[in-house]
Amino acid sequence: MPVKNLAVGVVTASADASVKDLARTMLDEELGDLVIAEDDKPVGIVTDRDIALAVARYDDLSELTAEDIMTPDPVTIQEDATAVDLPATMADGRVRRIPVVDDDGRLVGIATLDDVVATAGEMLDDVAAVIESQSREFEPNE
Repeated sequence: MPVKNLAVGVVTASADASVKDLARTMLDEELGDLVIAEDDKPVGIVTDRDIALAVARYDDLSELTAEDIMTPDPVTIQEDATAVDLPATMADGRVRRIPVVDDDGRLVGIATLDDVVATAGEMLDDVAAVIESQSREFEPNE
């Protein structure tokens, strides 16, 4: 299964967006991250954790922008990469969220660790169904 099938819609912001605007967008959209994009290409990512740490690090947030707190050059994954590549790429980059890009590096979505876990759960359900149907002695606990 290609990663583009796991990716969900991504919400972006500009590098000059204020931290308050980033937090408001996350609140309104019920998100934990925003991809910072220029010309439809990811140049950074800001998470709710980045905003929380900014509160602790800076006395005055009023002048801070996404560029000040974002992780620049985020780890990305190609939309045609396999679903198996996704958790490996997350582990290599030590990230939970990865912008998904096309061959030209344009943003097409975002994949999260939650997507990996949900997909693995669905696969395990399918495996369990096969085991149940082919194992005459198997009786699931209900």
